[in-house]
Amino acid sequence: MRIVINRDFPQPRLIKKVVQILKNGGVIAYPTDTIYGIGCDIFNKKGIEKIYQIKKREKNKPMSFICADLSDISQYAIVSNYAYRIMNRCLPGPYTFILEASSKTPKKIMSKRKTVGIRIPDHKICLAIVAELGHPLITTSANISTEEELNNSDDIEDKLGHLLDLIIDEGPLISEPSTIVDLTGDSPAILREGKGEIKKITG
Repeated sequence: MRIVINRDFPQPRLIKKVVQILKNGGVIAYPTDTIYGIGCDIFNKKGIEKIYQIKKREKNKPMSFICADLSDISQYAIVSNYAYRIMNRCLPGPYTFILEASSKTPKKIMSKRKTVGIRIPDHKICLAIVAELGHPLITTSANISTEEELNNSDDIEDKLGHLLDLIIDEGPLISEPSTIVDLTGDSPAILREGKGEIKKITG
């Protein structure tokens, strides 16, 4: 199934439809402020397993997730004062922040270091879905691991459509991944430079 949701004013009726699919264990493809993502309810083990199968991804590679806001992040990760200040400057935005996981985060998506990658995209559809769902949404690039990211809904449908429960269509996206920043140490460490500006991290 494929639907179009207004990016600037997401229709509540359609957001509820998406969330019902997620609550039933579905896996969806959706646009973000960087690339198309594949996701499911963070607490749905079958959905997470299905994403690993769809992407042919190794089980020891953790996946990031989307939170609704900064206060939401603090439920799922340990946030130091300096980390909070940096995230407050950058979010919503095209960043993935690596933080120490809290006990509330499912172990399936943690790294061996017990860290997690967290995003708050500058994209109203993503945030509306997470707000309606009531907890985070898994986010990983829409592709098979080791292959190029799929940056439009036609390609996603052709390659992965038979494995997905829903595709939210926003047409072609200029595919540029998020900037990844590790905030588990005493100072930020840039792990990948992407769409997010580095100067926002360094202040």
